[in-house]
Parts: sequence; structure tokens; C-alpha cells
Amino acid sequence: MSRKSFWQLLYLESLGLNEVILPEGVKTKAQALEEVRRQVLRCTRCDLHKTKTHYVFGSGNPYADLMFVGEAPGAEEDKKGKPFVGRAGQLLDRLLQEVGLNRETDLYITNVLKCRPPRNRDPEPGEIQACFPYLKAQIQILRPRLLVALGRFAAWTLYGMQKKMSLLRMQVQQSKFGIPLVVTYHPAAALRREALTDEMRRDFQLMVQTLEQLRQSS
Repeated sequence: MSRKSFWQLLYLESLGLNEVILPEGVKTKAQALEEVRRQVLRCTRCDLHKTKTHYVFGSGNPYADLMFVGEAPGAEEDKKGKPFVGRAGQLLDRLLQEVGLNRETDLYITNVLKCRPPRNRDPEPGEIQACFPYLKAQIQILRPRLLVALGRFAAWTLYGMQKKMSLLRMQVQQSKFGIPLVVTYHPAAALRREALTDEMRRDFQLMVQTLEQLRQSS
């Protein structure tokens, strides 16, 4: 898929697709997220709902300044209905601890896709298109100071077009939502290539520095 077509893919309004209905009259972010989660639990926008065990919506602190976005649930996430609870999630937790962050209190974490692709294959364009309104609603509700993309599909979705990871990493990008974006590798990739763990550490240092700067400037 070309960069142009990927960019166009994410403008769901121009494609005539229905938006997620953002809840009105709720008092808290947590309540608003719960309303969107209920929509996810009824979702049949793509065929992944037929093969999944559980929808995987997201977890963490909805009031945190930091929001992580991965690509799609894996086997353990599909079993438990929570994001990043397998080996990749364990590595992510260790890297967060190294920079003094706790997943449950210091960030909110979700995926582009809310259902596991069979055999953990890459997300397909139509699946990203179908799930994007849910991610958009989560971001609109949470309004984090900083977004962090884990992996290229998350990076492309948040950035708005395809671009090499080497050109997106180690500098703060502007997401298509108007929120600063830090891009790093998916921890599953670091499990396959140990050298990427140190690359992720560098990205996490940038993340922490950027978040502090954003807090100081507000």
C-alpha cells in the first residue's frame, strides 16, 4: 500500500464510514471509555470478531498524561482480554520500570486492533480501517499529553502515513491527532532481536524527557 493510500485510509469520514458515537452526559473519562468499550463488545466491523476469544479494549489510568498504542493483541491477550500480558508485555513492564513508570498508574495502553489476527499475522488495511474509530474515540476521550507508538503499524496509524521506522524514531513527531508522538519498536520485535531492546531504552528516555518538557510548558 502506498503512503498516500494509507493516509487516505485513516480519514474515515471521507470514506463515508460511521464514526464511533462518543458518549454524552458522562462525568468522567472512565465512564466515557466504558461506553466505547461496550460498543467494541458488540463490534462486527471486520471478520476478526469471528475468530477472537476476547475483545481487548485497553487498560491503565485514563487520567495519565501518557498513552501507549500497540498493533494488535497476541495469544495471551486474546485469552485474558487485556493488552500486553504475554512475554512482550513483561519486557514492556521491565522497560517502564527502568524509567520509573508503572503501567497501571502512569499510562493507558491499547492497540490499533481490538481483536487478535489469526496466527499473530500483521494487521490488514481493512481491519485497521474498521477498528480506527475506536482508537480515535479513546484518544479523544483521554486527551493524553504524549502518544507512544509500539511498532510500525501503530506508528503509521498515529502518524498518518507509512514511513521507515528509522525516520520516525529518536525524534518527537506530530501525530495526526495534534498530540506529540514518540515512536519505538514493538517489544515482541525486541524479543526476536535482542539489540532492539537497547534501541527501545533510548526511545523511552526520549519519551520521559519529552513528557517532562510538555508538563513544564503547560
